Amino acid sequence: MPSAAILLAAGLGTRMRSRLPKALHPLAGRPMLSHLIAACEDAFDHIVVVVGPGMHALEEVAAPYPSVVQEERLGTAHAALQAATVLDGFEGDVAVLYADNPLITADTMRRLREERPEGALALLAMRPADPARYGRVLPHADGGISRIVEWKDATEAERAEGLCNAGVVCADGRDLFRWLRQVGNSNAAGEYYLGDLVEISRADGRRAVSVEASEAECRGINSRAELAEAEAAVQTRLRRAALENGATLIRPESVTLSYDTVLGQDVTVGPDVVFGPGVTVEDEAEIQAFSHLEGCTVRRGATIGPFARLRPGAVIEPRAHVGNFVELKNAVLGEGAKAGHLSYLGDATVGAGANIGAGTITANYDGRNKHRTEIGAGAFIGSGTVMVAPVRVGAGALVAGGSTVTSEVPDDALAIARGRQETKPGRGMRSRAQAKGQTGGKR
Repeated sequence: MPSAAILLAAGLGTRMRSRLPKALHPLAGRPMLSHLIAACEDAFDHIVVVVGPGMHALEEVAAPYPSVVQEERLGTAHAALQAATVLDGFEGDVAVLYADNPLITADTMRRLREERPEGALALLAMRPADPARYGRVLPHADGGISRIVEWKDATEAERAEGLCNAGVVCADGRDLFRWLRQVGNSNAAGEYYLGDLVEISRADGRRAVSVEASEAECRGINSRAELAEAEAAVQTRLRRAALENGATLIRPESVTLSYDTVLGQDVTVGPDVVFGPGVTVEDEAEIQAFSHLEGCTVRRGATIGPFARLRPGAVIEPRAHVGNFVELKNAVLGEGAKAGHLSYLGDATVGAGANIGAGTITANYDGRNKHRTEIGAGAFIGSGTVMVAPVRVGAGALVAGGSTVTSEVPDDALAIARGRQETKPGRGMRSRAQAKGQTGGKR
C-alpha cells in the first residue's frame, strides 16, 4: 500500500522570539523542516507540507513536495485537514508529523506504520524524564489507549500518567480525513486538537494504540533553549558516527559538524573546528584547531590550519597544505602545493607543488565582476604579493616578494613589480633630530 506524510509547519513559534518561522530555524546546518523531510523520504511515498499564510520561504524549503496553506491557525487537527486538498481519499497509511519535532527517525516512522493494527489509529508516545506540560496518554482496557488529555485540561490524577503524547498519528487515509472532520474545539484553548482523533476513532469502533519512542527522538522545539538542547543532541550523534567511521576528534565536544559532513578514515580533527554544510574530508587528512570549513573538499593527506578558513568552492588537492590565517574561496590548491601563512586566494587555481608566500592576495573583484588568477605548477610567489585578476603566472615562474602583478608572467620567468628602493645615508638621524626640535625635546 502507498503511504503519505503530512508535515505541519504553519506555526509562528512566538516563543522563539524571531521573525523567522519556527520550522526554518537551523539544526546542524539545515532547517528543522529539512531534517524531517529527509527522514520522511525514507519512510513514505508522498509528502505534503502545511504552511501558514505568507510563508513563501518555507514553501521553497518544502519543494519539490507540495505545500498547502492553513489560512487561520485554529489548531493541529485543522492544520492537518488542509492536506485534504491533496490527499483526500488516499488509500494507504497517512501520518501527521510536526516540523518542530525534527529528530524522529525514519525507522521510528516505519515502526509506527508496521505496529498499527489494520483499521486502527496509531499514536507515537514517549515517557519523558520530566513530563512537564505534555498531553497525557490514558490507557484503555483492551491494552491500547483511550484518549489524550492536554495538560491544561487534565486532572491531577491524569497528570500523574507517565505516558505522554509525542503528537504523531497514523491511520488509513480515508479514515483519517473522515475523523479530522469530526474534531471539535470544546477545550480550554478553543482549538481543534489532533489528539482528539484517539477518542473519535474509538467512537467509530476502531482500536487506538500507542507506539513508544525515546524522548530524545520526540523532543519538541519551541524555544531557543530547546533548540540549543536539540543542537547538542544532534552534534553528539554526528560526532559518534564520525568516530565510528574511523575519524579521530581530538576533543569531540568542541567540534561542530553539519548534517552532511563527510570525514574519511584516519582523518584527524583538532579542537574547536567548525564544519559548515557541504564539506568532504578524504582519508588521512588533518584539520587543525580553530579552522572553519564550508562547501569545500579536502583531498587525501592534505593539512588544513590551524586557524584556516575554507569557503565554498575550495578544493585542496592531495598532500597540499593550507596554513594559519589562510582563506580560500572558489579556489583549487594543487597537489602538494603550500599556502602557509596569512593569505587570501579567491577565484584562483594553484598548480601542483606551487608555493604561496605569506601575505599573498589574489585581487579577484573589480567592483562589479569576479576574475580568476591562474598560478602554474611549481611556481613560487614571494611574500606580500598582490595578483590583480585576471592574470596568469606560469609554471615554474618566480614572483619577487612585494610585487603587484597585473600582467602575465610566462613559464619559468622572474617577475619583479615593485617600486625601486632608495637609501639616503644619515637622513634617518637628521629626521629624528628635526622632530625632537619641533616638539621641544618632549616625549
